Amino acid sequence: MKFMLTWRVHPEKRHEALKAFSQMTSADEAKDRGSEIKLIGRWHDFSGHTGVAVCEAVDARALAAWALNWTNILDLETIPVLDDDEARAVGKKKFEL
Repeated sequence: MKFMLTWRVHPEKRHEALKAFSQMTSADEAKDRGSEIKLIGRWHDFSGHTGVAVCEAVDARALAAWALNWTNILDLETIPVLDDDEARAVGKKKFEL
C-alpha cells in the first residue's frame, strides 16, 4: 500500500532537523526507515520547513516506527494514497452495472 507522509519541522528544531538529516548516509537512511518500507520519493520545502514523501509499505506499524524516529523534531501526517491505475480500478468497480 502507498502512503503520503507530510511533515512540518518544529520551529525551534529547524537547525537540529537539518543537521541530523544532512549528515545521514544512504545506509543510515535505510536503517532509519527499516526494511519494510520502500521510499518512492521525497521533496523538501526549505522556506516552509515542510516536506512530503511517498512510500510503499505492507504494514502501517512500520510507518509508525519510522515516524517515531522523527517526532521529537517534526509533526507528521500519514495518508494512504492510490496511484492512477489503482484509482481507476476503484472507480470502475464503483460504477459497474
